[in-house]
Order: sequence, then structure tokens, then C-alpha cells
Amino acid sequence: MAFSVLTYNIRRGGLGREDALASVIRDSGADLVVLQEATSPAVVARLADGAGMAQWMARRGSSLAFLSRQPVVSYRWRRTAWAQHAILELVPQPGLVVFGVHLSAVHSNWTEWRRVKEVRGLLAMAKAEGEDVHVLTGDFNTLAPGEALDLTRLPPRLRALTWLTGKRIRWKTVALMLEAGYLDAFRLVEPDGRGYTFPTWDPHLRLDYAFMPARDAVRLRGCRVLRSEAAGIASDHLPLEMSIEMGELASALHS
Repeated sequence: MAFSVLTYNIRRGGLGREDALASVIRDSGADLVVLQEATSPAVVARLADGAGMAQWMARRGSSLAFLSRQPVVSYRWRRTAWAQHAILELVPQPGLVVFGVHLSAVHSNWTEWRRVKEVRGLLAMAKAEGEDVHVLTGDFNTLAPGEALDLTRLPPRLRALTWLTGKRIRWKTVALMLEAGYLDAFRLVEPDGRGYTFPTWDPHLRLDYAFMPARDAVRLRGCRVLRSEAAGIASDHLPLEMSIEMGELASALHS
């Protein structure tokens, strides 16, 4: 049976955009939704109700929250060194662990260095899962190797920061994930696809990712950026959905 995970940055708490956000989530049909910038539990509760989700959880002031179609086995927020936002660790069903991520923002060599530190902590956390299937997904706020940042499309203040920290950003965060044996799910499904998720009014950056261990590649059933009229107004990020096979067939192939 396929299990779908949606990652969605809802922008500054999502207040006032609940109907559009709930519409995007409901139409996705996702089993589990990992939210970023979900700082208001009241908003998350309204999203759960509007999207028909059975369970939700959020912490006031914390970026990560979740919605689930079925009650999850467990969840907890965990801090790592250099983390700006706590990682949300979810066990939606036995044998599957999902880590919700929101790495430090802003495009610069300084913040990329910090994101590398954050990812090292995330990888150490994921390593403890051993042979369990696990997914690392969220807003990584970085570009993958080979992808370009058009400085002319950045706001002036951010453009200046990029120049002050070295003009050319050395993107290392996603490379570290790949070196650790993880696959970029979208790139695996669409090797030549753009996959832009930000900003919705001028998509030209891929900031949102879903990663899984290479050993579990056989389980991947799909990964896509959701584009719709509602998604275009609901947030500044487009959501990313991945689908993985948790049934007996994938288990047999995996073994």
C-alpha cells in the first residue's frame, strides 16, 4: 500500500489563508502533512478540520507541525546543534519514520555553513533508525549541486548579504545528504525536471525536498510539486508530495 507524505511551508503561520491552504492539502489526498512556519496551533487545527485530517499537533512558536489522516504511532520535537528550528520526528505507522525539517533561511555562505551543521545533526538522528524506512522532508532552504541562484531576482538586502559573504555561494547541504547515501526523491523521479517550489508568484528555486535512503529507492512510487490555483495564493511555497510503498511487494524486493 502506498503512503503519501506532503511537505508544505505555509508562510508566517498561515493566518487568514486557512481555506486556500486546506483546499491544497485536501486535494493532495496526502496521508501525512509536515508543515513549516506553522507557528499557530489554532490555524493548524483549522487546517486539519478543513482538510479532513484525523489528527494534528503543533506547538506555539515552533515552525514544524503535522496533520495526519490516521492517528500516528508517536511524534516528538527534537533539537540538534545549530538548529534554528526543532526537527519533528514522526512515526505514522510501524516501520516508517518521517523527519520534518526546516533549515535556516537566507542564501549566503554563512547560512549555508549553518545548514550543513544542522544537516549533520539530522543525519546522526536518522542513523539511529537502523533498517527502518525513513524519510527526511521539508524546507531545506538551499539549492542542490548544479542548480543556479539568479542574484538579480533576490531582494536588494539579500543580494547584498550574498555578495558580502563571498559572492558565489558554495552549496553543500544537499551534497552532504547525497554523500550520506540519501536520494533526492524528486530528482530520482524527474532527472531533468525543474521542481521549483519558491516563490509561488515567480517559481525559480527548489527549496523543498524529500530524501530517503538509497536502499529504499525501490519503495518510491512518485514525487511531485503540487501546482494549482489555490496553491498559487495559499503560500509563498508550493507543496511537495512523495509516495512510498509500504506493502509486502516492496518489502520482498527490498530483501
